[in-house]
Amino acid sequence: MSSSPAPVPAPREHVERIRRERYFIGRGEQNPLAEDMHHAVNYLSQELYSKDVHFLMELVQNAEDNEYPSGVAPSLEFLITSKDITGSGASSTLLIFNNERGFLSTNIDSICRIGKSTKKGNRHQGYIGEKGIGFKSVFLISSEPHIFSNGYQIKFNEKPCAECNIGYIVPEWVESTPSLSDIKAIYGCSRVLPTTTIILPLKSEKVDAVKKQLSTMHPEMLLFLSKIRKLSVREDNSDPKSSTVSEISISSEKNYQARKNIHAESYTLHLSAEESGKEEECGYYMWRQKFPVKPENRVDKRSEIDRLSRGNQLSPGVYAFLPTEMVTNFPFIIQADFLLASSREAILFDSPWNKGILECVPSAFMNAFVTLVKSGADAPAMSLPSLFNFLPVNASLIPLLEPVRSGIKNKVLAEDIVPCESYASQKIFCKPSEVARLKPAFWTILGKAREYGMDLKNLSTHGTYIISSHFDKSTYNSVLEFLGVKSVGTEWYAKCIEGSNLVKEVPEQLYLEIIYFVANNWQNCFSATNMASIPLLKYVDRNDVLSFWSISRASQGNDRLCIASDRTYRAWLISWNKEFPSSNRFFLHPNTHAALEGFSQKTTVESWLQNHARVEVVSVYSYGSTVVGSLGNDRRPVIAFAHFLYHSLKMNYKENHYLSQLCRVMPVIDSYGCVVKKRNSIIFPAKGSKWVGLLGGNPWRNDGYIELSSDYKLAGRFAGNYTSEDQLLEFLKTHVGASDVPFIHPPNASFCTVSSPLPVDNAFLLLEWIRNIKSNGVALPDRFLACVKEGCWLKTSVGYKPPNESFLSSANWGSLLQSASSFVDIPMVDQQFYRNELHMYKNELKTIGVRFEFQEASAYIGNRLMTMAASNALTRESVLSLLRLIRFLREKVLSPSELISSVNGGCWMKSTLGYRRPSHCIINDSDWAVASRISSQPFLDVQFYGEAILSYKPELELLGVIAGFKNNYQLVIDNFKFNSASITPEATELILKCIRYVSSCEDFIKKLRVLKWVKTNVGFCAPNVSFLVDPEWECLVKIFKGVPIIDLGFYGSVISSYKQELKKTGLNTQFEEVSKAISQVFKDMVSKSSLTKDNVFSLLGSYRQLRTHRPVPVELFNCMRSEKWLHTSVGFKAPSDTILFDESWQYLSPVASLPFFDDGDSCHGLGKDIHGYKDELKELGVTVEVKFGARFVIAGLSIPEDPSVLSKSTILLLLECIRNYFTSTTASPKGFKEKICKEWLKTSMGYKCPDECILFDAKNSSLCMEDGPFIDETFYGPEIASFKDALVRIGVIVDVTRGEDLIARYLRCQKDSTTISRIYMYLMKRNWKPENSTDNWIWIPNETEGGEWVSSRSCVLHDKNNFFSLQIHILDKYYDRKLLDFFSLRFGVRHGPCSEDYCKLWATWENSGQMLAMADCFAFWKFIATNWTKKTEELLSGCVKVPVWTNGKIILANKENVFIPDDLLLADLFNNLPQQSLFIWYPSSSLPSMSRARLNSIYNSIGVQRISKAVTKNDSFALANGCFRIVESSMVIKVGLLHIIFAYLADPALDIPTEERHRIVSCLLNVTVQVTDEPITVSYSVSLSTGEVVDVKASRMLRWERENSKLYMQSSHGEFCYKEKIEFATYFAEEISQGLLFEMADQIPSLAELIKVGSLLDFQDTAVEFLLKSKNLLLFPEDEDFLKSSMQGVP
Repeated sequence: MSSSPAPVPAPREHVERIRRERYFIGRGEQNPLAEDMHHAVNYLSQELYSKDVHFLMELVQNAEDNEYPSGVAPSLEFLITSKDITGSGASSTLLIFNNERGFLSTNIDSICRIGKSTKKGNRHQGYIGEKGIGFKSVFLISSEPHIFSNGYQIKFNEKPCAECNIGYIVPEWVESTPSLSDIKAIYGCSRVLPTTTIILPLKSEKVDAVKKQLSTMHPEMLLFLSKIRKLSVREDNSDPKSSTVSEISISSEKNYQARKNIHAESYTLHLSAEESGKEEECGYYMWRQKFPVKPENRVDKRSEIDRLSRGNQLSPGVYAFLPTEMVTNFPFIIQADFLLASSREAILFDSPWNKGILECVPSAFMNAFVTLVKSGADAPAMSLPSLFNFLPVNASLIPLLEPVRSGIKNKVLAEDIVPCESYASQKIFCKPSEVARLKPAFWTILGKAREYGMDLKNLSTHGTYIISSHFDKSTYNSVLEFLGVKSVGTEWYAKCIEGSNLVKEVPEQLYLEIIYFVANNWQNCFSATNMASIPLLKYVDRNDVLSFWSISRASQGNDRLCIASDRTYRAWLISWNKEFPSSNRFFLHPNTHAALEGFSQKTTVESWLQNHARVEVVSVYSYGSTVVGSLGNDRRPVIAFAHFLYHSLKMNYKENHYLSQLCRVMPVIDSYGCVVKKRNSIIFPAKGSKWVGLLGGNPWRNDGYIELSSDYKLAGRFAGNYTSEDQLLEFLKTHVGASDVPFIHPPNASFCTVSSPLPVDNAFLLLEWIRNIKSNGVALPDRFLACVKEGCWLKTSVGYKPPNESFLSSANWGSLLQSASSFVDIPMVDQQFYRNELHMYKNELKTIGVRFEFQEASAYIGNRLMTMAASNALTRESVLSLLRLIRFLREKVLSPSELISSVNGGCWMKSTLGYRRPSHCIINDSDWAVASRISSQPFLDVQFYGEAILSYKPELELLGVIAGFKNNYQLVIDNFKFNSASITPEATELILKCIRYVSSCEDFIKKLRVLKWVKTNVGFCAPNVSFLVDPEWECLVKIFKGVPIIDLGFYGSVISSYKQELKKTGLNTQFEEVSKAISQVFKDMVSKSSLTKDNVFSLLGSYRQLRTHRPVPVELFNCMRSEKWLHTSVGFKAPSDTILFDESWQYLSPVASLPFFDDGDSCHGLGKDIHGYKDELKELGVTVEVKFGARFVIAGLSIPEDPSVLSKSTILLLLECIRNYFTSTTASPKGFKEKICKEWLKTSMGYKCPDECILFDAKNSSLCMEDGPFIDETFYGPEIASFKDALVRIGVIVDVTRGEDLIARYLRCQKDSTTISRIYMYLMKRNWKPENSTDNWIWIPNETEGGEWVSSRSCVLHDKNNFFSLQIHILDKYYDRKLLDFFSLRFGVRHGPCSEDYCKLWATWENSGQMLAMADCFAFWKFIATNWTKKTEELLSGCVKVPVWTNGKIILANKENVFIPDDLLLADLFNNLPQQSLFIWYPSSSLPSMSRARLNSIYNSIGVQRISKAVTKNDSFALANGCFRIVESSMVIKVGLLHIIFAYLADPALDIPTEERHRIVSCLLNVTVQVTDEPITVSYSVSLSTGEVVDVKASRMLRWERENSKLYMQSSHGEFCYKEKIEFATYFAEEISQGLLFEMADQIPSLAELIKVGSLLDFQDTAVEFLLKSKNLLLFPEDEDFLKSSMQGVP
């Protein structure tokens, strides 16, 4: 702590004096400012800090600002204990120990006040605190803080002292608990107790927060503290295991380096932390730099500071000696003398001082960063990249710090700072925009190339500097992105690979890595670059010379590079490749092949070469495929290729299936010597072949059947491989399919030799050929087979016939058929002609169509007959012959089935309806008599065939002709014809049998449904409208007349056995169906409104009779319930929407339109008899009781316009209906809210809508009935309270505690002040909030007129100075103090008048012309000064007059005639004027807000001029002849004076050239000094708004007329007194400085100050020399030489 002045009072005496003098304790009176002081401290402690733990920062700050004895390591210790040593009942207590010098009386005075820090103005001494309220923050965690220091043992209490009503800052002496011995026992008896101990009994709710903050205190807190070297935290617990200790210490500075050229210094600082026996240490690189403070950045709080510091390290944060809570996200710490917010959480960003600091941070960072990166010339290149982690890569979490980050970024981007790759000893640094990155894979390639001895010094000669390989790593991606370092252009890689000769000089393995690198980046990087044009691919040409192709060369044209897929046949392919120049293929170098075999990325490289360089990876097969596609018309390569295939198979280089594919596409040489590329088959040469004898030539040449050239039989040598004679032909026979008959596979084509008879041998050769083809599983081509089948080459019994028309019999059926069938000839094969050997070729003969079986012959006969029938050649005799043949075959025990099958599908049998199939004809007999009445049948035409045909009845039946009815109901259905005259009972029964016995007759039934074939009591009707009646439910069909019922007299009882069939046709036979039908009739009549009274009663009667019937007529009953068939007072309604009226409904009639039954005698009336069916109607849904009719009331609700007609009974019954309705549902019906929302409920304020009513409850409310729209219980009676649930449903507020909004809505209807106050109190308790607080919510009582409602904006709670009773409504005059907070909180009523009110008041005072009382004027300007803002300035700038003190009174004078006395010399001159007061009034006050400096600023901002600016100076004076005498200039212009001037002008900061300095001083060397006895004066004048000019004069003592080079001086008489000396020195310094530096006015005061001191020293040489050194000024040699030369001869 700072030292205190002597004499020093005893500690206890000092404390008692504070209590007595400052807080009036023991004086019997109260300090008038006591309440304000208490509230001020409470506000500061509670509001300035947003977290509980800032007291730690304040205590650390106080410890740093303390003074410490020499030889002591400053330390601060925190100890938390569970012992209650203060006796306050605290569960935990925090003790703070500090080994400082101790509290002095001035420190005690400071903490007993607000804003009275002893450290203010002492920043240059290293103090970092400034708030003056820091210690008060401990009240956030402790109610009774204690201080023990230097004999002081005091405590403070947050509760107001009972004797002075002030809390927080009133000290109280600690008598006994705790004592020093208690403290020492906690601290440790063996240790020396530090000078100062602060004891904080913790509030119970703050214990956990304090422990948490203490346990997380960071070691970096000590980084920027200049004094504290040790900080510890420990816990004294009853359980030692739960104690934790954390200790932090700072070691000495290391590697200190001064940077004089930039006023900076750097050093390394070490922090070590020990916790739980484990010690850790970390070093921090620190950079400290000075910057000049710009004028616009100066502030009063830092007027004594001209520097800032900052440090950077790897953890983020902003420090003002201690850490703030600003997390910057920067990898360095910014430390400077920032101005902080009161909470210490953050710096003040709007402070000019802080802005100036932040503007300098980028420069400081850049200086430090450049020094770090470039200072170590011998540092290895790999160590540099890690330093770039100091750059602020990530955006700040605090947006206002982004300019710092962007400033650093801009400076780094402009600096040659990024290390480049260099293979020389010289390090190269470039700007970030000039360097580029490489892909990691390419760095690997370059590294390996360097290892192989490649020269890579030209790496940066390809158009771009390359960043250091140590820097170009993914670890630094974010840093490089921040710097904007891009990847090298894709064109660079091609330049590097080609320019560095990498492809030609590197080993094969590295060459493949280069290829892989290009391949891996081709798609995204290189496909559109010059990479495609550089020689990248190595291959061997046909002369075995290593050559190079680019990607584009390799991928264009027909030439291709190849890679052998297997090394076993690599040489084989290269050898054979010379035989096929047309293939345009070249193979990669064998060494490349070998390296590629073991390359890890072989698949990727090969894939890329294939896709983009079109390199082919070939096998023997794929190579052969390429070659075969390139073969032209040259015979040798074609023959050579056949040999290539033969030898490849022989060497086992090809698998059979691949060989077969090549053989299929291989061109061949035909018998004419032509190259044939397309073929279907190859046949042997004609010489010695069998096919010539059978075919007579090659009929299929055009079908691709090629006769081979004889060259294939010869021996040959190709690619060093020999083939002997016939070896190749055997290969072709096996693998190409060359063949001869009977092994040729014929095409789908015919040959002509089978169209005429074949010799026996050729016939057998043909059958053998067919056998071979079939044995190979190959289908015979259609055309080939057809020509064999259809050619007339086979000899039969009737001549040469086609095989498909011939028969070969193996039994005696042939002769039988020949003899029995006189009308058909059968061609039988001549077996004797074919040497009886044809049976050996039975399958082949079947294949070509020859038939062998009896059935086939029978079918042949039948088919011939059908052919005859088709041409109308089948006569009556032919039919009879057919019948006789069938009978003959049966007699011979031969099956006629095939014969019958071949004829029964034709329409050749004549019937009464025309020609039909036999199966569609009927032999007519008596069984068909009834069926013929209702159907038209195809009876066999006996008249055409004669009666003889009936003798063949068995044969006819075999053919399918129907004989007898045999339940052929389907025929009846198929041939059904309707004629009502033909409908007999028997016919009807037959129809029903058809339905019964035919399973699928839907179309027949569908037809019957619409035909009128059912006999009923009203004639023939369709089934779907007819009924088969049961006596049990006969009443149903009697409800309505004209219902068709089946005529049982016509049908008899048999009809009842066909109920199911009748039902299928749509006849109504079941009870349910009848019910549905009657229901439909009912619906139709309802839709036409044609129901009669009789119908209604019949329906109700049937309902009464059938409601117990089983089953119930559900359909009808449902219709009766749902259809609108009952006539009511509001039209036709369904039963559920109808009411049977009685007397209980009459009270609801005024409020609802209800659907009552029409029981009158009108046209639709049912009369009173309807009441006899009350039970039935009730079951059908008719409402017969009021208690069940709530929904009708709700739905038909109709509140009358005049609510006075509604009786109490009506309203109560309506509420009961509402309650009943909502018992079963929660949702309101549509439109209910609109209907109910009318003014019909009677309240204390008239009739209101339900949602504007409240149910009064006197027991639970302080309100009275007249205070709001309460329901009138006098009218409704107490029963109304029993309907709360119904009232809630319609919007009534039934809980008065929830009616604040409604009460408030009617508040302004009140005029009684007592009532209004009562309502205000109710609203306050209910915590009510208005929607618009600026409405007229405030009632201001008026003694004459009752009062008025006004806006909150025209009101204030208090008027402390009683200024505004005429302008503003002061609420504490009218209302209880409890309501004032309510007015402020809910209506926004101001606590007191605002600046605008005060400014308006001042305007009123201006216009009044009266003098102001001292107290009023003081109170006014106190308020203005305390609440000064920009807005206040704007408001008060419009004032015309300001206060002036004159003759013991305050008057208001025009502000243009009043001045601020900022120049005391001028003020003295003008104050001496009689009867004239020109200067503004100042109050006598010690308040900071009322200081003169602050008031001067306020006065000046509202337009009051400063006297120094307003005054006009007149320097002119008259010269009289003989009044002056000349003296030696050296007596005045002394050498010491010139030394001062030259040294000042030579200051490097001014940067004045030598010649200019000499020119400036020359005008002083040439001056003539003249002395006069007359006084030299200067006059000053100010002009007033009235036009008056006020003049004063002052002695000046000298004057320099520069233009005339003359210095006039007033002579002195004797020695100067001290006053005259300082006056002369001052005037002399000003005159000389102004004359020399008139072009540099801002430098005049500094030079004048030096000259003034020199003048007082009489410019003595040694004194001047010391003076210049103390100001760091120096006289340059050239200036000394100039003085010597200029003053030569001067005494």
